Amino acid sequence: MHTDVLARPATPPAEIRTAYTLWLTAVAAGAFETVLAIGRMVADGTASAGEIGIGLAVRLTVFTVAVLVARRMRGGARWARITLAIGLGVLGTASMVLQPLGYLADGGSLATALSRADALDWVFGASRVVHVGAVLAAVALMFRPPANTYFRRA
Repeated sequence: MHTDVLARPATPPAEIRTAYTLWLTAVAAGAFETVLAIGRMVADGTASAGEIGIGLAVRLTVFTVAVLVARRMRGGARWARITLAIGLGVLGTASMVLQPLGYLADGGSLATALSRADALDWVFGASRVVHVGAVLAAVALMFRPPANTYFRRA
């Protein structure tokens, strides 16, 4: 009997399984950051209930779509890998780092920002580091040689 050497493995390679876990980690970090941001806006009175509701609806939609697309990526869907890489890897990461980079480009000082940070800022910052790190690592893993082979066979 002829064995098809290009048949997709029943189980995704470790790189894809780890990338999937990292995507879930990124979504969890994003959800955590959303809770922190909403808590701060409510405490400071810097946003209306409508603004918070719209922002929450958008974020929940993005988080839900991200998890669904990550599941498809884990299953071998090439389009899902590209969608995650461009949509969240490039555009999502840019949305998270443009504000801090803009602050620095406008002459802001990292030392000043750190000296003014309160406990909530530190927790948010730590979550953001985990969030961005998870996204970048997931993207890198999705394009490792075993992952490329997996997607070619899918």
